[in-house]
Formats: sequence, C-alpha cells, structure tokens
Amino acid sequence: EKPYKCLECGMSFSNSSDLFIHQWVHTGEWPYECEECEKCFSQSSSLNCHQKIHTGQQPYECLECRKSFSLRSHLIHHQKVHARKWPYMCSECRKSFRWSACLVRHQNIHTGEQPYKCRECRKRFSDRSNLICHQNIH
Repeated sequence: EKPYKCLECGMSFSNSSDLFIHQWVHTGEWPYECEECEKCFSQSSSLNCHQKIHTGQQPYECLECRKSFSLRSHLIHHQKVHARKWPYMCSECRKSFRWSACLVRHQNIHTGEQPYKCRECRKRFSDRSNLICHQNIH
C-alpha cells in the first residue's frame, strides 16, 4: 500500500520520506552538494555514490575481465562489451569486435604501439580517433 500521495503529480509512496524526496523534483531543490566539485544532488545516496569518483574508490568489478568501476552504472555499461559475441576477441581483455581490423587497432592499447603521429607536434597515439581529436587543438 502507498498512502503518501504527491499533490503535484499524483505519484504515490509507501513512506513519507520517499514522498518528501520526490517533491524536490517539482521544486527544483538539490540540497546535497559535493564539496569537491559543487555538483548537487536531490538525495544523499546519490551524493555518496558520486563522491566515489573523487576518492578513487572502485568497488564494482567486472567478473569477466577484472576491470573496476566507481559507479555500478558504469560497470553495467561496460559489461555490454562482453555480452556481444562478435568473432574477433582480444586475448588480453576478452573484448570482442565485429571486424579483425578493429581488433588489431584495439590491441595497440595493450602492446603500447602508437602508429599514429601528429604532423604538427609529433605526438604519437595508439588510436587514430585520438589523433584526430588531438589535431583539433592545433
């Protein structure tokens, strides 16, 4: 049973504290502020979760490749990489690719190879897209 009803939108809640927090959606109130970056949140639990970014805590680990994340949502997004069963798989991190050329390009990350060089400043990159982004600064 959900006896606590929002007068603004009609949404119902099982306890008054959930209704109270919900009402901030309508008032635009974001009372929980991160002291590190001043980002605001409507719930203290959201602030606590956010603060892991600043502390470096990464409690969410992918069981497939052992990569860790500060937020559960980032782990869930990452796990989609493993869910795809494309034919070309990296033996280092088990990420799979649709095309062999993409796998070869990806493997530069693990080998340290940086075949892409900026003509302007001669900085090198393992990925062509990173070179292209870099060239926009010149």
